[in-house]
Amino acid sequence: MVFTEKQEALVKESWEILKEISQKIACVSSPLLEIAPAVKGMLSFLRDSDGIPRNNPKLKAHAVKVFKMTCESAIQLREKGKVTVADTTLKYLGSVHIKNGVLDPHFEVVKEALLRAIKEAVGEKWRDDMNCAWVEAYDQLAAAIKAEMKEEAA
Repeated sequence: MVFTEKQEALVKESWEILKEISQKIACVSSPLLEIAPAVKGMLSFLRDSDGIPRNNPKLKAHAVKVFKMTCESAIQLREKGKVTVADTTLKYLGSVHIKNGVLDPHFEVVKEALLRAIKEAVGEKWRDDMNCAWVEAYDQLAAAIKAEMKEEAA
């Protein structure tokens, strides 16, 4: 797996924009819950809420973690050629995802919501190569989590 310096720069550039306008990070929740309302039941902090929560601080914190881990994955792909998540973090992520009933298709839904949120946040700076860089970083992170989920389930 070759993740180029340009791809890493594109992810970092858009991450910096997202950090500067952090209220936009919350916009991942609306597309995610609009695309797949059932996801709400997988998030412990949303299970008992009605409708699509707009400014839920726990949902925003979760979105920030997803963005940050994906950005870190881009850096790792460039530096090491693979995503390396600490064993304890990976075990925790695998366990939590299994416990909450997350399946492979859910990762695709999250990716779609993530890309929509980034595109909205960066506006005119959004380009196909930026999309491809985020997709690759996210896919590699998701693959690491899914592998841990399979190991956990075995």
